Amino acid sequence: MVLKRLLGSRATRSLTVLSVLKEAKRSFDRGSRTRAVLLLGVAVLAWKWTILGLAAQGVLAVVRGGSGADSRST
Repeated sequence: MVLKRLLGSRATRSLTVLSVLKEAKRSFDRGSRTRAVLLLGVAVLAWKWTILGLAAQGVLAVVRGGSGADSRST
């Protein structure tokens, strides 16, 4: 199972955790402390279950109304 091996690799887990931590910092900086704390919990769980971190990021993108890079306003 190639997909299982890919999602279970150390590199994929590390990138997922770092990405979720980045989202937590972003939420904290924007004043959404509850969301930041929840994302920190997801980051801890994402090390074991990569798909959980990926799903959380997908949900955040939908809640924000698009992808993180595209929805920034300057």
